Amino acid sequence: MAETRKRQFKTVIRRYKDKLFIAVSDQQSLENKLRGLLLGVQYELTVLKDVDTQKIIKAMLSYVWPRDRPDLRARVAISLGFLGGAKAMNIVVPFMFKYAVDSLNQMSGNMLNLNGISRAGAAFFNEVRNAVFGKVAQNSIRRIAKNVFLHLHNLDLAFHLNRQTGALSKAIDRGTRGISFVLSALVFNLLPIMFEVTLVSGVLYYRCGAQFALVTLGTLGAYTAFTVAVTRWRTRFRIEMNKADNDAGNAAIDSLLNYETVKYFNNENYEAQRYDGFLKTYETASLKSTSTLAMLNFGQSAIFSVGLTAIMVLASQGIVTGTLTVGDLVMVNGLLFQLSLPLNFLGTVYRETRQALIDMNTLFTLLKVDTRIKDKAMASPLQITPQTATVAFDNVHFEYIEGQKVLSGISFEVPAGKKVAIVGGSGSGKSTIVRLLFRFYEPQKGNIYLAGQNIQDVSLESLRRAVGVVPQLQTLLSTVVDADEIIVLDQR
Repeated sequence: MAETRKRQFKTVIRRYKDKLFIAVSDQQSLENKLRGLLLGVQYELTVLKDVDTQKIIKAMLSYVWPRDRPDLRARVAISLGFLGGAKAMNIVVPFMFKYAVDSLNQMSGNMLNLNGISRAGAAFFNEVRNAVFGKVAQNSIRRIAKNVFLHLHNLDLAFHLNRQTGALSKAIDRGTRGISFVLSALVFNLLPIMFEVTLVSGVLYYRCGAQFALVTLGTLGAYTAFTVAVTRWRTRFRIEMNKADNDAGNAAIDSLLNYETVKYFNNENYEAQRYDGFLKTYETASLKSTSTLAMLNFGQSAIFSVGLTAIMVLASQGIVTGTLTVGDLVMVNGLLFQLSLPLNFLGTVYRETRQALIDMNTLFTLLKVDTRIKDKAMASPLQITPQTATVAFDNVHFEYIEGQKVLSGISFEVPAGKKVAIVGGSGSGKSTIVRLLFRFYEPQKGNIYLAGQNIQDVSLESLRRAVGVVPQLQTLLSTVVDADEIIVLDQR
């Protein structure tokens, strides 16, 4: 064993190109870091699974209609009422315009006035709806973001060993921004668009005939099918953009956090080239996304233009035969243009909803990750006093990776009020002992006692509140000194 310990540390002085490297290697420490990395990868592969889209929407709607917030539910109901008023006003506007055109020979401006009032009313209802629903959307974003943040702190250390802070931060940021859009899209766009399409088709059927309704439904069906098909095809480019964006952000943060290492090896150009490679990948995917978006927009406009032309031809034939008036032509044109607004938005809603769901997948996947270290069902608080504060390890076996033991049957006791130093080479298990005492990990065999109580039988909160650790590396938050003091003082 002594011979093994001697071989753990080696000082190497070598010249590489024009630099003299002085390296003190710590073989066991490096092995432990690699073990931790592998453990983090294994943990991530076992717990990070995509969440079904329906489950995401269901979970998100629970924030829109929270059981414990009747005020938010009232806001949603009021917003839906304003939505209904806005849609009713939208349908009334073309009718007012029709009657205004048909009554122009009577030199009456009442219908024109009503047309203006209807348009203003529709705009009023829409804006009030947005203002009322804004608090619901922002409150949902805040609650989800807070829950994700708190959940990340409650996850096991094994999960965070392989974390990529930059990529994770970007994913959470995009996910929270996507929540607002999806909330508005589901509540105020998709269902209202279907309602308005049905209403307009019914009006055209009863006022103008079945041909008008069939052409309208055919146009809308072709428009929707084309939009969905092309958008699904374009989604892969958006996924590539997100991945490249995550990789670029993570590379930048990782390089800057390891500033000294980059300088020691004079690797600034290499890091810049690596970062630029991710940006180039993002650029390529972004250009593909932009070009296919142009194709989508043109196809949508072409389909709608063909449908509008067909409707106008039918209306013109009706005027010639005397079954329709000029006002009817204006009404039909107005109804279709009225539909063009939500139809154009339908394409945007579908695209952005798909994108938002992709962004939100990571967010809600993180919420589904379950921690392995948790309290037992009837865990009691740790009962400890300065007189009973003993620490005991009883035949503890532990390994990060199966088959690679770090602690093998270790047993010792630290009496209350005594100071004990655990001395050993780097990688011999000193930090592992502290992690086990804090229950960052569970031993494969053996028990750990604090004040005579098995730490697996007491609550995590009381255990970690009772034990203080002075870390080897003093890490402070990037904030004011008062905030760092609060972190310590609040726990004492």
